[in-house]
Amino acid sequence: MPTKQNRLYAALRLVPVAAAASMLFLSTAQTAGANPHILVDVSTGRVLDQQEAFRRWYPASLTKLMTSYVTFRAIQSGQINLDTPVVMSKLAAAQPPAKMYFKPGQKMTLDNALKMMLVKSANDLAMAVSETVGGSQPAFVARMNAEAARLGMRDTHFINPNGLPGKGQYTTARDLAVLSVALRREFPQYAGYFALEGFTNGVKQVPNINMLIGRFDGADGMKTGFICAAGFNQIASATRNGRTLISVVLGTDSLAARADDSANFLEKGFQNQLSGKETLASLRPDTPQSAEVADVTADICSAKGAQARSETRDPFGRTKVQSPYIHEMDHEPNFIYAGLIGGQDVMTASKGDKDDATAKGDKAIKGDKIAISGRAADNVPIPMPRPTF
Repeated sequence: MPTKQNRLYAALRLVPVAAAASMLFLSTAQTAGANPHILVDVSTGRVLDQQEAFRRWYPASLTKLMTSYVTFRAIQSGQINLDTPVVMSKLAAAQPPAKMYFKPGQKMTLDNALKMMLVKSANDLAMAVSETVGGSQPAFVARMNAEAARLGMRDTHFINPNGLPGKGQYTTARDLAVLSVALRREFPQYAGYFALEGFTNGVKQVPNINMLIGRFDGADGMKTGFICAAGFNQIASATRNGRTLISVVLGTDSLAARADDSANFLEKGFQNQLSGKETLASLRPDTPQSAEVADVTADICSAKGAQARSETRDPFGRTKVQSPYIHEMDHEPNFIYAGLIGGQDVMTASKGDKDDATAKGDKAIKGDKIAISGRAADNVPIPMPRPTF
């Protein structure tokens, strides 16, 4: 008899490949055609494809990749280690969702904090990690910006460690690719943090927000992000036959679109359908770039946006992905342990989050299931967007 978890993660059926292929080009044209994206080979730094890669964009929770990078650098220098306690401060506990809802004074190891921050996209943990590593949020943010400058992220500036929106926080698809490549090259020992299928605190299971993990061949990272002003964003990585590609997709109009576009770009790269002469270091914008940060709130957190998202859901409210390269998860997800240091009260990860789909209370994106290529599926949960995730 199948267990409850087996039923939740039952295998999904695909539509015929020919039909899916026709939908592939429609989906890509509708979402990727007007939004920044870039596809990069990690080992060579070669840019296989890009569009508007220098357009300023709000990073949303993609910011947490820089939070991770600064943390890994601190570990490398011997300042801290993965067993260092992370203490939840009042400031960290007060961060908006998505969050873990830990109380001030509660503690976890840095290792567990990173797992929960990256899988759940927890804003409170990003703040707590920043205070542990930097001593304070301002000091940590100064490190973030110093590292961005050192890496050659020429058009990026951070104001916080979690990606919550604010004046002065911006990046570009090109700069995010630079950061992502640096993470994979400099810290291969920590690549597993970005490929986790989920975590459990012993009471509650929290699956990864990234729809490609376990559903796209070779998928091994890295991060999603959402705020109204930035739309639905994703940095996706995958490795096949020793070759790792990274795709940055910004400003799509739904969970499904960002997953579809990420999968489609990565697959084209692996099939050598895309090629380019430039590298991340040599790439330059074709035209002068505006200093204004793009704001797509009117397209995303509006009746127009809600309608667009409703078209990516089946009659049961489940997300429909159209890419023929996203398939069923063929195993039960591996939920690794991540929680508080022993002896503390267990706080679960979802208190109140279900009511925080997006700004303006968009109920159209609150469902928690996925259907592959438009077919009904068996209750495979996908976490919902929060104010930043």
